[in-house]
Amino acid sequence: MLIRKEEPKDCETVYSVVKAAFESAEHADGNEHDLVNALRKGSSFIPDLSLVAEIDGEIAGHIMFTKAAVGHDTVLALAPLSVLPAYQRRGIGMSLIREGHRIAEKLGYAYSIVLGSEKYYPKAGYVPADRFGIRPPFDVPRENFMAFKMKRDAPPLCGVMKYAEEFGIE
Repeated sequence: MLIRKEEPKDCETVYSVVKAAFESAEHADGNEHDLVNALRKGSSFIPDLSLVAEIDGEIAGHIMFTKAAVGHDTVLALAPLSVLPAYQRRGIGMSLIREGHRIAEKLGYAYSIVLGSEKYYPKAGYVPADRFGIRPPFDVPRENFMAFKMKRDAPPLCGVMKYAEEFGIE
């Protein structure tokens, strides 16, 4: 498996991968593939944190981290993470998360926040975000709004997370 930065030529394939990955997802709103396209055009987009996983030259997975805020602090929103159904449960998603964290830390980011499965993301080190003083901008079970602290010496935050406008969350 090769994990690399997404390139412009990958956009169409990534669109299909994201769409296929979320078609059978338990919690999905059905527009994750359109969200990826919208985020790429927005000011929160970080090209170095839009990654693909290739297997035998085929894109099997994708992850995107975009800028978000908690108070005056910039954090990352992990969304979405997509793996083609035929490749799920093989560690591709975890590999994408770990590589994303590695790059994000090198870029100076301290926290990554995700709204997701309380069974999946803790395997990558995510814990309820309120442990770091981060609150969601909407009602959601505590165990599904999680954060990962990439920098050991990062101070706790205090506030409500503000997603990029492309997410459509006020």
